[in-house]
Amino acid sequence: MKRIIFSLAFLGFATWMSGQVTLEECRLKTQENYPMVSQYGLIEKAKEYNLNNASKGYLPQFALSAKASYQSDVTELPVKIPGIDVKGLPKDQYQVMIELKQNIWDGGEIHSRKEMALAASDVEREKLNVDMYALNERVDQVYFGILLLDEQLVQNRLLQEELERSYRQISAYMDNGIASQSDLDAVKVEQLNTRQKRVELAASRQAYIRMLSLLTGDELTDDTELSKPLTSEVSPLAEVRRPELIWLDAQSNRLKVQEDALKAGYLPRLGLFVQGAYGNPGLNMLKDEFTPFYVAGLRLSWNFGSLYTLKNDRRLIANSRKQLQSNRDVFLFNTKLQATQQNSAILSMRKQMQDDDEIIRLRTNIRKAAEAKVANGTLTVTDLLREITSESMAKQTKALHEVQLLMNIWKLKYTINE
Repeated sequence: MKRIIFSLAFLGFATWMSGQVTLEECRLKTQENYPMVSQYGLIEKAKEYNLNNASKGYLPQFALSAKASYQSDVTELPVKIPGIDVKGLPKDQYQVMIELKQNIWDGGEIHSRKEMALAASDVEREKLNVDMYALNERVDQVYFGILLLDEQLVQNRLLQEELERSYRQISAYMDNGIASQSDLDAVKVEQLNTRQKRVELAASRQAYIRMLSLLTGDELTDDTELSKPLTSEVSPLAEVRRPELIWLDAQSNRLKVQEDALKAGYLPRLGLFVQGAYGNPGLNMLKDEFTPFYVAGLRLSWNFGSLYTLKNDRRLIANSRKQLQSNRDVFLFNTKLQATQQNSAILSMRKQMQDDDEIIRLRTNIRKAAEAKVANGTLTVTDLLREITSESMAKQTKALHEVQLLMNIWKLKYTINE
């Protein structure tokens, strides 16, 4: 199995280095090269830190406190015992205390914090997936833009060859007195216009190639060939599997975790504590001197304050859940509407392409007839050039239709993520 995977990877690498690339390779390399991909690691690290911090709630908690006070009066014995001098408490009191607390039961607060960290991480990761998926559309636009330019360059070259052939024919007609220098100049003007158009198309292709190089992170040259993607049938009624839906699911799960966390707000807390102190007075309130002491025990606390807002907190979460459902419905509606429009464009393009070959055949016949008329002196060279241009435009239209059909199919594939 490893040998097969290595062979496929090597084949893909060799294909890329040979100068011919595919749309799938460009998509994959863009996903790996885009700077935003580093955020996946940052999200994972943040999740680990949050989980680690939440887990530390199970560790013993230490607290150090100190106080010095002076009070206007102190407690004294209401009676005096003969022969015994009972000193009262000092009005100035001092204490230094260190307390150790060990959580036994926190009402599920630590568990809720962990679940919230996981849910928040999922939401961030899925949002990043949405942004990364949008890169595919940008790659498709650039890739098919290059394919369209390639087809225009091919047709431009064919037109140049046809004009060159016509130029030689008209030069021969001049020797026979059928054509004049102005006819030859007219052909030369068309040749120059065609060359200018080629320069413009080549410059546009270079710009698109540079854009694709930046997206993929690989150095592509003007000699790089882009293979046409395979044509496949895509149904606009297919299930939508866009990452936006997974992102909405992650947000819905975060709301569920928030709702479960509300329980921790009104459940009791139970823990152990040990206090060690040094102060005056100590535990013996009648002894006016600095003494050490300690207190250990079990502490139960139950705060009912969160019950006042519990109902509204649940309503807020329910309201947020309805908003998410509304966002989902709107997204699905717009996506299906867009898929329907794109499918209509595909069907329209297929119908147009049915007549392309016949139009080219007829244009070729007309051009050949025009050449014969020019040879007989019954048609001007200007009319011949118009027919040559019409034939070239028919061929160019067919080539563009083929690329546009592929582009519309891949747009639909992107829309529903098939």
